[in-house]
Amino acid sequence: MEKYNLDDMFKGWFIGNFEPSLYVTNDVEVGVKKYKKGEFENSHFHKIATEFTVIISGIVEMNGTQYTNNDIIKIVPGVSTNFKALTDVITVVVKLPGANNDKYEQD
Repeated sequence: MEKYNLDDMFKGWFIGNFEPSLYVTNDVEVGVKKYKKGEFENSHFHKIATEFTVIISGIVEMNGTQYTNNDIIKIVPGVSTNFKALTDVITVVVKLPGANNDKYEQD
């Protein structure tokens, strides 16, 4: 067995094609993301990847809709969303595939 710490990973991503990574692959990206109340990500979309976000704890707003504990949001390619943490939040995010350079800011 090997032991690692999430705080040592790149912005919470621990599987994917980046460093450090516990498993380098373009097949998938997996991360545990932590946000403080008020943190915001501008609207963006993916042309290739489908993204699954699980709200582990807290409340977020994406495109004007609130999500909370145990909600799972599936975002298919071409669909744009923003993200605002209404409380402190922990999410698990899975992107399939883990396509490099597949994040496009929405104007």
